[in-house]
Amino acid sequence: MEDSNAELESFRQKWREEVQARARSCGNTELPQSTAPSSSRRPPAAPRIPSGKVQDVQEENGYFVPMTFTEPGTASHAEGSSEADNTKLESKEPKTALEHYEKAVERESLGSLGDSLSLYRKAFKLDHKVDQKYRNKHFPPSLNAPKLASATQDTVLPAPTAERPVDATPSTINQLLAGFANLSIEPAMHTVEGTPALPCPIADLPSEILIHIFQEVAILDVAAFAKLAQVCKHMAFLVATEESIWKAICQGTEVGFAGMHYEWQRGVLGEPLEPDIPDSSEESAELATPAITTISRDTITDALLRGVYRSSWQQMFRLRPRIRFNGCYISTNNYIRPGQASANQLTWNSPVHIVTYYRYLRFFRDGTLISLLSTSEPTEVVHHLSKELLVAHRNKKSSHLPSAVMESALRGRWRISPINEHPDVDLKDAEGHLCVETEGVGPKYVYRVDLSLRSAGKGAMNNKLVCGGFWSYNKLTDDWAEFSRRNEKPLFWSRVRSYGKRELS
Repeated sequence: MEDSNAELESFRQKWREEVQARARSCGNTELPQSTAPSSSRRPPAAPRIPSGKVQDVQEENGYFVPMTFTEPGTASHAEGSSEADNTKLESKEPKTALEHYEKAVERESLGSLGDSLSLYRKAFKLDHKVDQKYRNKHFPPSLNAPKLASATQDTVLPAPTAERPVDATPSTINQLLAGFANLSIEPAMHTVEGTPALPCPIADLPSEILIHIFQEVAILDVAAFAKLAQVCKHMAFLVATEESIWKAICQGTEVGFAGMHYEWQRGVLGEPLEPDIPDSSEESAELATPAITTISRDTITDALLRGVYRSSWQQMFRLRPRIRFNGCYISTNNYIRPGQASANQLTWNSPVHIVTYYRYLRFFRDGTLISLLSTSEPTEVVHHLSKELLVAHRNKKSSHLPSAVMESALRGRWRISPINEHPDVDLKDAEGHLCVETEGVGPKYVYRVDLSLRSAGKGAMNNKLVCGGFWSYNKLTDDWAEFSRRNEKPLFWSRVRSYGKRELS
């Protein structure tokens, strides 16, 4: 009995020493609180981020897959995350390690970290290499990197040559497209021998009319235009090489750069700016002379086309920073909150709650936006992020479901930083900064967020926003205060089909 008491006392002593060591290490690594920001005489003179690149808080985005939300009221609200699909997945319990891992990834993408953690543990208990199997299934190595030469072969590595630019097209693709140049649209094959061939009216159209049709499709939906390359080789050639179509996309206001705003177009509350009174912010006043006119913007576009994108309108549309209007930017954030142990039970530890919340940003073509911070999941929110519902739920005038989540929505405005605002930055990165201003919790506050346009995943561009600074401005005291961004994650773009293609407001 004495030996057991001695072992128990020794264990308690070691446990106390570990707790004290952890407490000391946490105290040493604690970051100092930010000092109070200085006041300025001109109200919107917001603190500016250094012109260098904003530090990316999440670099491993190679396995990011954006979500697509369909029309509200249909069978599924989001591809892969509908209520019907969730019911089927819940009824069908995973059995293998890979099924547990896939279920855990799905729950993690929805923000349910508790469920995903339990599923990850079960998956690794069944197979400790299940993560490699998941990557090989959904992200094969052949798509990510070329296979290395076998170690048994006595090969000599060639001397390093000049590095190929990232946006350069491999010569094999150019040769493949050149072989499609003289091909035509062929009608469908005979299904039954001896029957006449089915007519193919589109094959008889001249190239000029076909290009015009493709241009209208591209302006309506660029993704649908890109999918035309899968129909036949002749259409693939037109999609990849017809620069006039990509030029019309870039110069248009629907999804192109003519719809981007490099100076404020509206007030914070959405009201139009008075033409005779310049913007009250200090930096906007500095940029007001000379103003970015349409001519200077076209000059900048021509300079970027020749100097950065190698005279390719297609590369400009893919790589140049721009805002997407046919979807919503969403971030999933989590933080841990200590719970309270039960008063009726004796427990050795205290419960911990994992709180999940979402931040939504929807941009409009007129320079306004809607910002929302909510614990509701995206399938319950994205279809209600509209100006009509924002006005209807303003000041909690109506609280009818399911759009009652819009009671906490904030009005705001946006603009992309012009090229002359960051003269010391590389030309291709000078337009990658986005400034957002929204109303605060009260009429005396204004929120300002500085974001950086990035790309996540493979193939997709301009689908990520990284927060570089978040401030609150007090109109009465003329002070700026910075919010903590410890729990904030980047915002990722997801397409919402209910927003429409030609919505201009």
